[in-house]
Amino acid sequence: MSAGTGPVWAPRRMGGAQAPAGGRHMPPGLLDGVRQWLVESGAEPTPARVAQALREQGRVLGDAEVLGAAAQLRSELVGSGPLEALLADPSVTDVLVTAPDRVWVDRGGGLELTSVCFPDPAAVRRLAKRLAAVAGRRLDDARPWADARLPDGTRLHAVLPPVAVGCTSLSLRVVRPRAFTLGELVAAGTVPPGGERVLRALIEARLSFLISGGTGSGKTTLLSALLGLVGRGERIVLAEDSAELRPDHPHVVRLETRPANQEGAGLVTLQDLVRQALRMRPDRLVVGEVRGPEVVHLLAALNTGHEGGSGTLHANAAADVPARLEALGTAAGLDRAALHSQLAAALSVVLHLVRDRSGRRRIAEVHVLERDASGLVRTVPALRWGPDAFAYEQGWERLRGLLRNEGEGER
Repeated sequence: MSAGTGPVWAPRRMGGAQAPAGGRHMPPGLLDGVRQWLVESGAEPTPARVAQALREQGRVLGDAEVLGAAAQLRSELVGSGPLEALLADPSVTDVLVTAPDRVWVDRGGGLELTSVCFPDPAAVRRLAKRLAAVAGRRLDDARPWADARLPDGTRLHAVLPPVAVGCTSLSLRVVRPRAFTLGELVAAGTVPPGGERVLRALIEARLSFLISGGTGSGKTTLLSALLGLVGRGERIVLAEDSAELRPDHPHVVRLETRPANQEGAGLVTLQDLVRQALRMRPDRLVVGEVRGPEVVHLLAALNTGHEGGSGTLHANAAADVPARLEALGTAAGLDRAALHSQLAAALSVVLHLVRDRSGRRRIAEVHVLERDASGLVRTVPALRWGPDAFAYEQGWERLRGLLRNEGEGER
């Protein structure tokens, strides 16, 4: 989801790498020598230590050059290297590196190639390994990929060669420090004018719902905004594979999965978290992304008095959601009939998001769930995206009936 109109950062190419602030571009060989000296000595890359490292190599530089080298090394050793300014740009949602001179960003309008460069593929690999280490993940030839959350909430995914052909592939998804408000989503065009009344009524009526869509369609952003509408006296318990939800709410308990350690111990799955969340007196149980056996526990919980639960699900269309849940339930050992019986009683609404060719994310359709003559659950379109307002579909009367207790959704 685009974070508004922030400043556009456009660094200049400087011979294949960025120039350090306050000084001229440092020769790669010189920086390699300084870097090696710092690693061997265990010293922090302060200006004094950098000057000492330069003297050890027989080089004497002026104050500006020393400060520039120190800034560049500090950014590489403890920051995000050449990506630091991109990640600090409030309009950037994703930073993708596919080669030393192929650094892409998404500002909500599709991918843009930036002029940011790394010196060589080894520099990309070093940054990926260091970021993985900061997140407590192993990334090396024996385990050439990592999926983790950095301390500031940024989602990291990295794949090393030779699995990633040619150069380390690095993907960073920036998590905003605060959630979008519903008003901001209306202004951004994600929610059509007037659509916020239906969404507020959905939360107030304590209907259970799923937000479906493809990767990068804004599911997490919309869910965070909707959770911010939950009553202040309610307790929200989040279970996530990677903690990305940032609801603006005073009472949120956040649970996050954990991979096994090198000995294969300590694994905490999303299924484990859902089970624990049920013992934590949740007024709203939320699964960040339903994609495995946790679907069984989630549906069971929503059938046993836990109203108003929600989550996200990867699906191509709202109509595909029952089949997607059926596949997940079958893999978890739940037969088809039992899955559809639980689904019919557990979920009421599906909000489906799409991302159009211009990069804009929007709620394409709102469906309600109902059982057909065979007992299987299907979705029925209730609302469809319109530039001026939601357009009403055949399922609208059913949706309006579900929302009626709150006096909203009147046509």
